[in-house]
Amino acid sequence: MISTVFFDFDGVLTTDKYGSDTTNRYLGNTTGLGFERVDRAMERYNDALLLGRLSHCDIWPDLCRELEVDIDFALLDVAFRSTPMNEGVLALARRLQGRFRLGIITDNKQDRMDCLRALHGLDALFDPIVVSAAVGADKLDGEIFRHALALRGLRPEQCLFIDNSRRNLETAGRMGMATIFYDDEANDVQRLSLALRQSLGAAFPV
Repeated sequence: MISTVFFDFDGVLTTDKYGSDTTNRYLGNTTGLGFERVDRAMERYNDALLLGRLSHCDIWPDLCRELEVDIDFALLDVAFRSTPMNEGVLALARRLQGRFRLGIITDNKQDRMDCLRALHGLDALFDPIVVSAAVGADKLDGEIFRHALALRGLRPEQCLFIDNSRRNLETAGRMGMATIFYDDEANDVQRLSLALRQSLGAAFPV
């Protein structure tokens, strides 16, 4: 019996496939440097940011030197806030609230998730919210899933995980979690609703 539904963040609860795309597009447009230049400069730090080895504060001086522009660090918070939320999937999550525990498991930067949790009140809907930068592990080896389960004393077979990456779903599936692929390009919330109905059965709210 599934008691908990975990959502990926970017590409499921947001409409951008990658959070770094949102951030770097905003910074590129606002500074006039362009997305591609900012994205290339940021790419070398991405893994360390996702695993919590570095913060944006740590990399900012080097990033500005590489881009040859003194970018106000406060602009980063505005870039985080530009993230387009997927209101359709959030509405679907709210329908599940009360019947299922809801959580987020995401490969993400800590400061970005802290900003968006506060901005959108995510903690009122999702508990736990498990971020790779806080755990020091991503979805590839399964450690972040084990951490999420341990936080609430859950067994894998009690959980369903929704992600827009089939590779991540394979990892969760090998652990024994039920999974649903969400095609971020189609962004078909009705199809997700039907898939949830199939997985959750009579407990799915009408």
